[in-house]
Order: sequence, then C-alpha cells, then structure tokens
Amino acid sequence: MTSDSQTKPIGQTTGTHEKPADSVISLREEQYTGESESLYTLALRRLRHDYLSMIAITIVLVLAAASFLAPVITDALNLSYTRTDAAAFQSIGAEGHILGTDDLGRDIFARLLYAGRISLTIAISAAIGSLVIGISIGVIAGYYQGGSLGFVDDAIMWFVTTLNSIPTLFLLLIVASVMRSQQSALRSSPAVLIVILTLLGWTGTMRLVRGETLARREFEYTIAARALGASDRRIMFVHILPNIYSIIVVTLAIDIGSLLLVEAALSFLGLGVTPPTPSWGNMLSNAQSFFDRGPHLVILPGLLIVVTVLCLYIIGDGLRDAFDPQASKKVA
Repeated sequence: MTSDSQTKPIGQTTGTHEKPADSVISLREEQYTGESESLYTLALRRLRHDYLSMIAITIVLVLAAASFLAPVITDALNLSYTRTDAAAFQSIGAEGHILGTDDLGRDIFARLLYAGRISLTIAISAAIGSLVIGISIGVIAGYYQGGSLGFVDDAIMWFVTTLNSIPTLFLLLIVASVMRSQQSALRSSPAVLIVILTLLGWTGTMRLVRGETLARREFEYTIAARALGASDRRIMFVHILPNIYSIIVVTLAIDIGSLLLVEAALSFLGLGVTPPTPSWGNMLSNAQSFFDRGPHLVILPGLLIVVTVLCLYIIGDGLRDAFDPQASKKVA
C-alpha cells in the first residue's frame, strides 16, 4: 500500500525550486589584491589629504628651520641681533634692515630669528620632558590602580590633584620668582625655564595616559600577555604603551603650542628669558612702551606667536582626526 508519508531517501527534497542537500553552492572567488595598512600608514595617508593640516605643518617647519638656521642666515645677510645702529625705530623695508630696527637700532629680522630659536627650543624641550615624565608615571599609575599595589596610584593621584589645585600661571610665577631671586648666573638661562616648565607641565599628560592605560590593561592582548607570564614592566611598556602612541603624538603637538604661550607670557611679565637673550615674549615686553613710535616692534613677534601656536593646534587636531580608528571617511 502506498502512503503519502512514505519516507524518501535522505538528501532528496520535494518541490521544483529546492536543490538536493548534497549539492554545493559555488560562490565566485574574489581575489583581494590590496595590501593591509597599519594604523600609522592609514593615519599618514589621511593626514596627507588634510590640506589645512599640511599647510600648518609646512608653516611650522619653515619657521623652525629659519629659527634654528639663524646664525647661517644672519651671516649670509651680514646682520647681527646684538649690533646696534644709530638709526633707531627704522620701519619695515629700511635700507639694510628688512624688518626695521628696535629702540637700540638692533635689526628686528635677526632678533626674530634668534628669538624664535630660543622660544621654540624651550617649548619643544619642555614638551618632550613633560611628556616623558607624564607617560612614565601615567602608565604606572593606571596599571596598578585597584590592584595589590593600588596605593601607588592613590599616592600619585593625591600629589597630582594637590598640584593641580594651584592655578598653573600663579604657580609658575612663584617658582620663576624664586629662581630669579637666587644669586646665580643660571637664573636667567633658558635651561632653568625648561626645567620649570617640565616639572610643572606633566600632570595633564599623566592623567590622559593613566586613563588610556586603565582601559587597555583589560584588553585581550594584555590579559594574554599576563597569562603567558609577562612581567608587569613588559606589559606596561611593550604591550600597552605602543598602543597609545597616537594619543602621545597629538598631545605633543598641542603641548608645544601651549608651552610656547606660557613661555611668552612669563617672558612678557619679565620672569622668563631675560635680555639680552631674545625671545618672542620678551621682545613684546620690551616693545610695549614704544608702540606709538614703532608698532612693528609689537606686531611682528606677536604675529609669529599667534601663527605658530595656531598652526600647532591645527596640527594636533589634524593628527587626532588622522589617528581616529572610527573614521569612516575613505581616502583614495
């Protein structure tokens, strides 16, 4: 007797639109011919297409190159930033002086180059120094937070919170005044200002790195390294630190601009680089009483400070966008 419920061989189905189970659906094979890109390669490619950031980088490089090559440029033009001239307050375009002279007849162009050399050296050196201190302490504090050595993080955060409770500029004025009061030939040296800015400028970087370390210590690669028996030092500085390089680069660009402003402010107030050593800040301080006779004495160093700091902030913002892993914009 025939029944509708008669079993069929396995692998066969009813209906005209169904295929046997033993058939294989073939998919068209697509070959991927492109090369994989690291985060840094992709960030560099994004940055090259960020024209505003590239213009800012070009301006900063030109200013930095001209400042650090100041001796070569001034010798080629037969200029000196210390030589005085009987004709003071010459305007821009005066014969023998491209950007005029100051109240003592010194060439403004030469002084701007040497002042840029001092200001940029202080800002870059202090930014790098504070970055090194902030990264080292931030990684240690973030890694040990909440663990058996949690008291390390508690002690560090107590010190940082106490230091940050004092207004930064007020603290800088106090320290600079104390250093200036010491009877020492080093009290007016740019090296002293670098040390002061380095020792007081690392807390922001430290807090940022600590937060990133707190997140990354729970990532899979950190847990795997710990399970394989890696030491704490290796996990902190081999596994965690390289993964926050992008944040460090952005922080460095912004810190250089911020410290350039701080140096200019201290020098303007007479507590930074002291004459006869020129800086953009003390050039502004010296020229403020001569604005009616030589407005270019104020405009030129002020313009260089504004342009340099603005470009550094633009670079920092461009680097942040370039290193953003969530960026959905495709760059050809």
